[in-house]
Amino acid sequence: MPLMAGTNSGATRDVIRYSQAAEKLGYDSLMVAVPPYSRPNQRELLAHYLDVARSVALPIVLYNFPWRAGTEVGYEVMDGLLDQKNVMGIKEASGDMARVYEFRMRYGSRYQMICGSDDQALDYFLWGSTCWIGGGASCAPRQHAAVLQAALANDFVAARSAMDKLMPLMRCLEGGSYAQKVKRGCELLGIPVGSPRQPLLPLTDTERVEFDKIFLACK
Repeated sequence: MPLMAGTNSGATRDVIRYSQAAEKLGYDSLMVAVPPYSRPNQRELLAHYLDVARSVALPIVLYNFPWRAGTEVGYEVMDGLLDQKNVMGIKEASGDMARVYEFRMRYGSRYQMICGSDDQALDYFLWGSTCWIGGGASCAPRQHAAVLQAALANDFVAARSAMDKLMPLMRCLEGGSYAQKVKRGCELLGIPVGSPRQPLLPLTDTERVEFDKIFLACK
C-alpha cells in the first residue's frame, strides 16, 4: 500500500529534515501544509515550498486549509511551482468551490486537484477531481470508497445515494472533536487506536453516545 507522510513544522529547515527522513524510510509521497502560526505571505510560502521540493525526489501534495493555517496557498504560489515537477497536486480544504473550477481552467492537468472538503466531494468529482483525501475514511473506508468509485464511473446517481448515507457522519465529524470521533469510529470497528494526544481529550459520555448512533447508522 502506498504511504504518504505529512511533513510539517513552523520552520522550513525542519520540514526539509522530516521530508528527507520520510524519503529514506521508504514513503511514497509527501503532504506539506502551510507552516502554522507564522502566516507567511505568498512570496515566503513559495520560497518555502521550493526549498522543500528541491530537497527530495518524492511527489509532493500541498495542503491548503486557510481556516486553520491562516494563509491560503494562492495562485502566485502555484504559478511559481509549475516547473517543480515533483509538486503534483494540492489537497484543497478551503471550501471555496470557485477555486476548484479556477484550478481546472488555469492549470488543466498540471496539478491534481484533491478533495479535502469531505461534504463537497461530489462537487469536486463533477469538476473532474479523481482523488479524495478524507480523514473520515480512516473509520468509514467502505463508505468513502463507494462514493468515489461511483463518481469515477460517472454514475452520479449512485454516488449521490452513497453520499446521502455518509453525509450525517461527515457533518458530525465537522461539528467538532474530529480526531476524537475518528478514533472512536475505529474503536467501533474493532481497531484499538488509543486516546488522542493532549491538549485534545477523549469524548465525553454524552458525545460518545451521540457519535455512536450516527456512526452505526451509516454502516
